[in-house]
Amino acid sequence: MPTVHRKPFGHAHGQTEVDLWTLDSGTGVRAEVLTYGAVLHSLTVPDTAGVPGPVVRSLPAIDDYTDKNPYFGAVVGRYANRIAHGRFTLDGTTHHIPANDRGHALHGGPDGFHTKVWDAAGDRTGSAAVLRLTLHSPHGDMGFPGALDVTATYTLDCTGTLALEYTAVTDRPTVVNLTNHAYLNLGADDILGHTLQVDADHYLPIDTGSIPEGPPAPVAGTPFDLTAPQPLGDRLARPHPQLTLAGGFDHCWVLRGPAPAALRRAARLTAPGDRRTLELWTTEPGLQVYTGNQLDGAFTDGTGRRHERHGSLCLETQHLPDSPNRPAHPSTVLRPGETLRSRTEWRFPHLRAEENGLRSPTAL
Repeated sequence: MPTVHRKPFGHAHGQTEVDLWTLDSGTGVRAEVLTYGAVLHSLTVPDTAGVPGPVVRSLPAIDDYTDKNPYFGAVVGRYANRIAHGRFTLDGTTHHIPANDRGHALHGGPDGFHTKVWDAAGDRTGSAAVLRLTLHSPHGDMGFPGALDVTATYTLDCTGTLALEYTAVTDRPTVVNLTNHAYLNLGADDILGHTLQVDADHYLPIDTGSIPEGPPAPVAGTPFDLTAPQPLGDRLARPHPQLTLAGGFDHCWVLRGPAPAALRRAARLTAPGDRRTLELWTTEPGLQVYTGNQLDGAFTDGTGRRHERHGSLCLETQHLPDSPNRPAHPSTVLRPGETLRSRTEWRFPHLRAEENGLRSPTAL
């Protein structure tokens, strides 16, 4: 049976207590979540031989998370990805968000949701372990209008599927875009031998500040064509000005289907030797793929292993970058009386009942 329990993890900035919650499927998959930043601290998944191993890269201690780091495992907001020049206009009023990335606002500004200690409550519901984290963001927080109440719910069921669902309400019009920034590696020294498939026919080329430079462009005939599984090392080695600009992938793919959409597959990631496979399902219209281009070994995990360039990658389900300034993009505006709802699932189709005692994953 799935279980959920809590233990102390330290104190943020030496003051606020931070807890680590463990969600255990009871069938081999286990997730650990911090109340600091709603961080997905670890995710352990058996391989095809039934041997458990980590698929999320982490940091060892609370001080490593509270020090400046590249958003390891965090829920980022109030606006994930970038807002050009930290500025947008909503209903005739211009709002300014602190610029923290080359003159632009990234992931909600320097004191975004990834720096907050969330309230948490765990429970077991039927065949799933559930953790609900809540956060109140006051009007004017990082320059965003409206008092926002956010819930991020992690659910791990006995099939090994981990779901993350967001809801949010506001007391005045605002913009919201939430995602999880976990760094993934399914069991290798780096991600260059992994294969990746993204269910998208278009992506957003970027300028030197990583802001979309125009409308979505076709992936056909470019290294961004991941409509069939492709080895990441091969794709990243191909000559292309967009790869040179970002040092790899740091781009948003526009997923097939309408927005908002029903839950559908966004990507499939497979480890070398097919030992583990991750399918990412989402209701979001976009997927930011970031291949850890800026990691330089400055951070280590609990074993002392360094987080190096292309050692892991992020698959961030979200709305499109700079949408508050792009009327053609799916809207990120949330108004009073409305409820934002978003869901993403990490599924592991390599898990089979005959191999690991798990049922085949199905939609929750």
